[in-house]
Parts: sequence; C-alpha cells; structure tokens
Amino acid sequence: MDAVPLASGRDADVFAIDDRRVLRRYRHGGDLAAEAAVMAYVAGLGFPVPTVFQARGVDLVMERLDGRTMLSALLAGELDAAEAATCLADLHRRLHALPSRLGAGDARILHLDLHPDNVMLTSRGPVVIDWRNAAEGPADLDVALSAVILAQVAVGENHHLASPAATLLAAFLDRVGGDLLTELDRALAIRRDDAALTGGERELLGAAAALVVGHHRGREKTSTLGA
Repeated sequence: MDAVPLASGRDADVFAIDDRRVLRRYRHGGDLAAEAAVMAYVAGLGFPVPTVFQARGVDLVMERLDGRTMLSALLAGELDAAEAATCLADLHRRLHALPSRLGAGDARILHLDLHPDNVMLTSRGPVVIDWRNAAEGPADLDVALSAVILAQVAVGENHHLASPAATLLAAFLDRVGGDLLTELDRALAIRRDDAALTGGERELLGAAAALVVGHHRGREKTSTLGA
C-alpha cells in the first residue's frame, strides 16, 4: 500500500493513502481491533468519529478528514477559549449519553484522551480522533482526565501554551458539569502510567491536580453564592 507521511504523534504515524483515506500506524505494537470496534459502535449511534475502513495489526485505515485540529484553530486565532470549551464539554456530554457497548451496568463509554489536539474541526463539524485509550467507566473519569491534561500544560512555567491552556481549563470546567473530583485520583494514576509522558510531564501532575481542584471548588463556591 503506497502512503505518504502526513503527521506524527507520540506513539503513531499517519500516512495519506489517497484523498479519502489515511493510514494510522502505531510504532509500539498492539492490536487495533478494540479501537476500531469502539469507533464503529459510537459512529453507529451518531457520535462524530472518522469512518474506519480496515483494522489489521498495528495499522488502522480511516477516513481522511478535512479541516484542522481544535488546537491549531486556537493557535491561529480562529477559535477562542470559550468556543473550544463549549465544544469539548458538548462532546463529553454527547459521548457519555450513549449506551454502554459492553453492557457493564451504569458504565459510560470513555475516550480518555479528549483534548484539543484530538478534535478535528471539519466541514461536517467537530470529529473526535485517537480512540486508542477508549474504555468504559464513570463519565467523571473522562472529564477528570481531560482536565488533568489541560492543567499539565497550564502549570508548565516554560510552556508556550500555559496561559491559553489555563483559560481553556477554567472555561471547560465552567461548562462541563459533573463532579470530577470523585475520579481525580484515578485520572492522575492513568496519566502517570502513560508511557508517552516524559519525566518532566509526570512531575507536573501534582501542580496540575491542585489547579483542577482549585478551579472546581471555585466554581462550586460561585454556584453556591449565586443560588
């Protein structure tokens, strides 16, 4: 299969096959059947994901999307933090409203890596990519993990996206609802175990957690005062 390099992430490379298909190839192995199955399931229920054409070994052939990532749109000034936060919160709510694929009680389908670089803003609306970490469990865990990812960037003193990430985090927590603090410790553990993280990124988890807690409790206090 002829393919042209298109993009590279922390654990996968993306190649253009033609004008309608891309190949996502994972560098560290693993069977993609489970990822493809989750994507097909949520797509069947109307949730926006790329169409999967084939999953074999470490290769996933998917629909080639137009547009750019939410992160790129934010950096280009085409989207502001409030708009991005509203979109992220809405995607969480839509995903967590879907019935469990595995039938595990009250468990919800979780993306577990839902952040601006995994949302494509396409001509058909926002589309969520990279379902490698998808699982089922409490919705607050998914929200907590998204918050932690944003907070890690926000607390990085030398990170060029620290200020926009902090603004986006606050706006996201204002909109998403739920009680993510009930799952924060678990979200931190999942993030800490992410093999793609650097040692420096792991060192930021404590400060990231404190920032999430501060924003969440500040939002609760404001809500109480306004009641």
